Amino acid sequence: MKVLVFGATGMVGQGVLRECLLDPEVTQALCLGRNPTGQQHPKLREIVHTDLYDYSNIEAELTGVDACFYCLGVSSVGMNEADYAHISYDMTLAAAATLARLNPNMVFTYVSGAGTDSTEKGAVMWARVKGKTENALLRLPLRAYMFRPGIIQPLHGVRSKTRLYQFFYTLAAPLFPVFRAIFPQQITTTEQVGKAMLIVARRGSDKKLLESKDIATLR
Repeated sequence: MKVLVFGATGMVGQGVLRECLLDPEVTQALCLGRNPTGQQHPKLREIVHTDLYDYSNIEAELTGVDACFYCLGVSSVGMNEADYAHISYDMTLAAAATLARLNPNMVFTYVSGAGTDSTEKGAVMWARVKGKTENALLRLPLRAYMFRPGIIQPLHGVRSKTRLYQFFYTLAAPLFPVFRAIFPQQITTTEQVGKAMLIVARRGSDKKLLESKDIATLR
């Protein structure tokens, strides 16, 4: 299975890439982003591409892909809706539409988040934009699945690029077992998210929208 990972330098993407490299059924993990991951592995191939809104000059390298794990995203803090949508909606759809044309019916998993608003009409800006993105992806000729994790515990040396988030994860690390015991369906790990994406890539899911409890229980 050849997989494509967007956002492999982010916290979720790091975890997903780790599971891809460990999975014996993955023959190649292709990472695409503006910056290299800094990792080396026989299965790993990287494409450093600066314009994530236009893939016309690298389309030949994006064929033959069985599954795409789209883990790219930014925080909405301090952003207006237009700028946030340009990244969260326009950038995502540019990649997905290209892949849908090059690899019809491939599996495409998109990481949005708990609380995403499928109606696109709620009061929370980021949730509306994520909901609009999910809805658009589900209309494409792809086997698309939306992952909506809540709190994600980073494992195996995975770190967040956002300093504030990493500060929280460092402080909370000793408390995660307690959190998981109290809220077992609201907390997942980077390992669980990565493994769940690979399961969905192989055999699909009867749900198009997978919440934290769905992600945590996929086996």
